[in-house]
Amino acid sequence: MAAEEADVVVIGMGPGGENAAGRLAEAGLEVVAVEARLVGGECPYWGCVPTKMMIRAADLLAEGRRIPGMSGDSTVTADWTQVAKRIREEATDSWDDRAAAERFARTGGRLVRGYGRITAPGEVTVDGRVFRARRGIVLNPGTEPNVPPIDGLAGTPFWTNREAVEAEAAPGSLVVLGGGAIGTEMAQAFARFRTQVTVVEARDRLLAVEEPEACDLLYEVFEREGVTVHTGTRATAVHHDDAHGFTVDLDGGGQVHGEALLVAIGRRTRLRDLGVGAVGLDEDARFIETDEWMRAADGVWAIGDVTGKGAFTHVSMYQADVAVRDILGQGGPSADYRAVPRVTFTDPEVGAVGLTEAQARERGINVRTGMTRIPASSRGWIHGRGNEGFIKLVQDADRGVLVGATSAGPNGGEVLSALAVAVHGEVPAERLRYMIYAYPTFHRAIQSAVEDLYS
Repeated sequence: MAAEEADVVVIGMGPGGENAAGRLAEAGLEVVAVEARLVGGECPYWGCVPTKMMIRAADLLAEGRRIPGMSGDSTVTADWTQVAKRIREEATDSWDDRAAAERFARTGGRLVRGYGRITAPGEVTVDGRVFRARRGIVLNPGTEPNVPPIDGLAGTPFWTNREAVEAEAAPGSLVVLGGGAIGTEMAQAFARFRTQVTVVEARDRLLAVEEPEACDLLYEVFEREGVTVHTGTRATAVHHDDAHGFTVDLDGGGQVHGEALLVAIGRRTRLRDLGVGAVGLDEDARFIETDEWMRAADGVWAIGDVTGKGAFTHVSMYQADVAVRDILGQGGPSADYRAVPRVTFTDPEVGAVGLTEAQARERGINVRTGMTRIPASSRGWIHGRGNEGFIKLVQDADRGVLVGATSAGPNGGEVLSALAVAVHGEVPAERLRYMIYAYPTFHRAIQSAVEDLYS
């Protein structure tokens, strides 16, 4: 079969790939985009969008239950079918990507369904069809749920985030393996729909990549909401039958039980399946290394989760912009990761940017920290129930600028925006100390945290 020509071949149409492919096509390049699943990737169908619908619904239930003693009385009845209907009809079109595919077609690009593999420099093969890329190849393969080799797990009807999002009913009980962002968000969401939830996390705390204060905060909230948490504990075996659901054996003895089992132990990309060895890249690596222009090899750009810079839609979109500008020769700034923001959408939200205190110390930075508790702030006191949280700042004391920050609490992800600007712009902390903060707002607590830096 003769090879088909194109200027650029994009493998993977997640948010970054879709953005890059569309922009390159609109710029007049001949673009072939390869996608085996749904155009748009994980985010709109099983990730950011539908999960935040779940969380919004769960948070409304929590707010309703906070009414007594604040503004009257309330009786709250949870109904998961309404959540499932909204996800199916409003977010995912019943997991149909026709609208996204048509949107890409309008840019002039060509969509090819199937798994793309690099078979030679500048060459991508999709189910026997060969495409030669005159300008280059953009890799945006995304990730898939990591399923650990736990004895007995394979072959059982366990959930990943995908099955959880597609659930038509909330289970009576749920075991969650993994206490990272996905695990904690879903654990709390289902618990607020009256599911009995147990979280099992192998590391010694929830949200292990964030500040330990964030773990302590979530642990207290989960305990109050009836979520059972086992940290420093691994699942050693899984048993399932239709009558009793799941039983999970834990190391050190003991078992936990659930009608459903959610596996949320990270995500992975199979580089070997991408054929990156054909362009000199390590197929056994965990991530693809790139330079500051997202170049991974001669004529190859990589963006998104596969680069290891953060499995976030906003990182993928940011990297797509850098790669597109490089391919088109448009110039502009290269990639800069010192202020990558991230938010875990639990209640309270845990937003963070840049380095944690531990990461900063590991880099040899002369660290100074400042922190304030949200309940002690004016807005926190006004807010009342549900006001748990804190703001923690990590300063490079030698330079007098913030290198990291955490904003946990009501609207924590929104408050984070001011801190992200400060970290990205290397705004001197002295300026933050003496600027004007609106009263009474949650973000005003930043001022108290800055004052704590100098106390």
